[in-house]
Amino acid sequence: MTRLVLFGAPIVIAVSILFSGSDSEPPTVTGPAAGPAPSGTARPAAAEQAEEHAEEIDTLPPGLAAPEMKEIASRLVASAEASTLDWRSQYGAIEDIGDGTGYTAGIIGFCSGTNDMLQLIEGYTGEHPDNPLAPFLPALRAVDGTDSHEGLDPGFTDAWREAARDPAFRAAQDATRDRLYFEPAVELAKLDGLGTLGQFIYYDAMVLHGPGIEADGFYGIRDAAMRAADTAAEGGEEKAYLDAFLDETRKAIRARKVQRDTSRIDTAQRVFLSEGNLALDKPLVWQVYGETFRIT
Repeated sequence: MTRLVLFGAPIVIAVSILFSGSDSEPPTVTGPAAGPAPSGTARPAAAEQAEEHAEEIDTLPPGLAAPEMKEIASRLVASAEASTLDWRSQYGAIEDIGDGTGYTAGIIGFCSGTNDMLQLIEGYTGEHPDNPLAPFLPALRAVDGTDSHEGLDPGFTDAWREAARDPAFRAAQDATRDRLYFEPAVELAKLDGLGTLGQFIYYDAMVLHGPGIEADGFYGIRDAAMRAADTAAEGGEEKAYLDAFLDETRKAIRARKVQRDTSRIDTAQRVFLSEGNLALDKPLVWQVYGETFRIT
């Protein structure tokens, strides 16, 4: 989701490190397959590398982080997550979609079973202790890592929708999305020499698969793509690397038992890439679940 003329070609950071079928119905909201690692576990090496080179990354054009581009990214993700371009309508969305991650809710599918929902509500409660979700924190801690609703039913879904009317909770969702998903994905994409489209592809994969190091997590997918093709930062051709990354993302989706639709790859991201739209310039026309979307 995106654009700056400078992002029409690969941007390479001069660093010395070498970086080692389709279902027909869309979900209402979709959660990451694997959430943030629990506190105390090792961070992926790639995340550490991006942090080490934060100063170099900050000198690059904003790309997907530019306000207009970030808005487009949010709309593109919402088309796949909720079949809408109105991503702000999803703050109060919540349901169990049967994918083994418990309740899925909010603008990028925070899940009660993948730790990100817990982080969101703990942070929000720290600033606003009397919020409607605060009484559910003990239950959320107990079900973290499972698909259980124990201690959450009844009342949690109503409390989420009530909290979503609070601008502070909406801001907390934005901030948690940025901290756990958007910023790490965009920063690492820049470190890999990727332009705006590549930054979006990383971000969408981070949202969909979660920041896991296993084969179906974001970092695992990136590792597999890097075995198949060199990144632009390694001297590879950007389009070839992104093709490899999308191949691996598609494999991860198809390996699932549920929610195996790959149209967000096949008729959206792959379309932009085949058109050579590495800057994600408008107009953008794509399909998800057979429905056509446009940003002009």
